[in-house]
Amino acid sequence: MDSTFSKAEEAFRREVTGFIQEVIPRDASGRDETVFRRWDAALIARGWQAYKWRAERDGTGWTATQKYIWETQVGRFGLPTQLRGFGVSMIGPILGALGSADQRARFLPGILDGSVTWCQGYSEPGAGSDLASLRTHAVRQGDGYIVNGEKIWTSGAHRAQGMFALVRTSSRGRKQQGITFLFIDMTDPGVAVSPIVSIDGHHSLNRITLTDVRVAACDRVGEEDDGWSIAKGLLTHERTGLAFVAESLRKLRVADAAAAASELATDALFRRKLAAIEVELNTLAVTELRVLAESVDGAAPGVASSYLKLKGTAVVQRMTELLLENAGHYAMPYP
Repeated sequence: MDSTFSKAEEAFRREVTGFIQEVIPRDASGRDETVFRRWDAALIARGWQAYKWRAERDGTGWTATQKYIWETQVGRFGLPTQLRGFGVSMIGPILGALGSADQRARFLPGILDGSVTWCQGYSEPGAGSDLASLRTHAVRQGDGYIVNGEKIWTSGAHRAQGMFALVRTSSRGRKQQGITFLFIDMTDPGVAVSPIVSIDGHHSLNRITLTDVRVAACDRVGEEDDGWSIAKGLLTHERTGLAFVAESLRKLRVADAAAAASELATDALFRRKLAAIEVELNTLAVTELRVLAESVDGAAPGVASSYLKLKGTAVVQRMTELLLENAGHYAMPYP
């Protein structure tokens, strides 16, 4: 694989950098809600919100290399590639590949212009890592389904208008075979959302209770009982871009500069830790580019996308530990 950029790709990199600097002034303090709102509006106005979508689906039509350049440059500035991940990065690609014409017409415009926010109804009490053990069930009734059950750890559900959910429609055969993929209207009176406040005091997670929620059959993606294969494809889209390479490299530079101004500048063990993480990040960057190349024509990324998520998260944890170690006693007030 050629890892060098062409002249056109270098020009695109400069275009991306110029766009970021135009939207987010250098003197912008931190990354507060105001900055993120400005960034979100700029992405929508530029048509770069759905940068992974194909051009015929109102996406950018970027090549795998352009996507990589975008994610790398944005990460270096400490910004998210887009702020509506569930809709843009998950539902959008699934609808583009498997959705009906009616579903694309109803759902894609709201995803693109940011007017509709989505959440993911997968995990349940007792069905997290073993997701196929889910017990939320949907019973066919007339031209739709009646859904009852619970979802948990649902990010952003308190702000979402729509949820894509896995529900059980059959108990025959292997447990993965009786699962169906449905869109659920979060404004339905049978949907109740309860907050889960995390250890840092923030509220982003939620518990959802579904009581006799009616879902029309036209809001099912794919065939009944075939939701497991759709869910697996969706998760590969989720994991692509979750290696956090650019963001971790930015933190690495911060840690390196801070160490240089402290007693850690001559600490051989700390320097070796930094060097080891840099090697891992460079290796992960090449893997990320290869995964993006696999999805250049809109196909779901390969199994390496799971590695990106796993390894990228582990590196982020180690990077955070190094930053805390760098801060020394100043880090003690933070658990």
